[in-house]
Amino acid sequence: MNLTGLVAGPPQVWGSVRLVPLLRPEPITDLRLHAHLRGDNELSIVDVTPRTSYIAFIPHAFVATWTRDGSPAAAFGTQLADADATGEPRGIRLRFDRRMARARRNEPERLRFLPLHLALEGYLALHLGGPSVAWQDWSARALRVGLSPRIEAAYAGTWVPGLDDAMRVFEIHPDQCGMMLYVADALASAFVVGHPDDYRALHPTLLRDMYGELVYRYAVMYDGVPEFRARIDDTAVSSPADLRAEVARAAAQWHTFHGTMAAGLPDAETSTVDKVYRLAPYTLSRFLPTFDPDRENHIGELITDGSGRVAYLKTFRLSAAQARRGHLLSTLARHDWNLDATATALGSTREDFVGRMERAGFGALLRQDVLDAARAARRRPPRINRRR
Repeated sequence: MNLTGLVAGPPQVWGSVRLVPLLRPEPITDLRLHAHLRGDNELSIVDVTPRTSYIAFIPHAFVATWTRDGSPAAAFGTQLADADATGEPRGIRLRFDRRMARARRNEPERLRFLPLHLALEGYLALHLGGPSVAWQDWSARALRVGLSPRIEAAYAGTWVPGLDDAMRVFEIHPDQCGMMLYVADALASAFVVGHPDDYRALHPTLLRDMYGELVYRYAVMYDGVPEFRARIDDTAVSSPADLRAEVARAAAQWHTFHGTMAAGLPDAETSTVDKVYRLAPYTLSRFLPTFDPDRENHIGELITDGSGRVAYLKTFRLSAAQARRGHLLSTLARHDWNLDATATALGSTREDFVGRMERAGFGALLRQDVLDAARAARRRPPRINRRR
């Protein structure tokens, strides 16, 4: 990430939450962001393509009824009522959008997009078409409709213990244009905008963002993290110039330490960037990691200028299970969805790889006889050759 122009400020700690402010001495003035809040009682359905929709909904809600005025709604579970009962079932209104990123009507210079949902859609659409080759191992459904539908779970910021208090008590610096959010010193999210006024307006929306399973579990398991305070060597200070030198040295040490903590952010070598919309001279893109099981995996979206400098950034850390699913799909696609070739590339047998597919939730893609044969082979005891 080209974070040129951003400087890490002094960190703040509340319980297990550590926030590192990102300061921008020279703000970006020709690209501004503001929130368009939809309300807590609405559900969004986005038509991605004529045959594909992206749905983000409140847990335990089902599209079960229509309101009396003809507008769609999602009911809160099953509800029983008398046949002559008046009124509408308790539920939430549905909103339909045409795309994740769309220019506003009659305002071509304004773009509406759903934060983080743009990035999550890219992850859910990973190799959505399924097998490109009609191998006999794949079910007819997989060849016909691919991986649809894909479902992933996330936690709202209000569910992460301590995050709401941290957002309320943390100080916002005058030049702050972003932050790095750590939970139990694991990088949970990065958020960057171009102007300090935009950050002040969007700071509360961090509680509306989605966070991965790892972030939630760390917030529950750990009560606190140590504070890293800059220390001034008073024995080396005998003049204002010495004090300035000591402050600069302490700041340089913190910047180096912060760079180490943020090393898990993706870069050009560990991510795949998909350009979504052009806002000349800016470009809205989303990125996916390489799904390396041995390192952090972040998805996200960003707006960059012509030189590649980041004007907007928001990231989501995948859980280990989500990274493994992405790793399986990416490896399958690289080997033309051939089970034997993919198993060899992963250093396992065909039976073990089929088991991994099943545990990852992709068992429905395979034919039933393939699943049964793999299960039987895994239950069969190893054969021992004995010599007399």
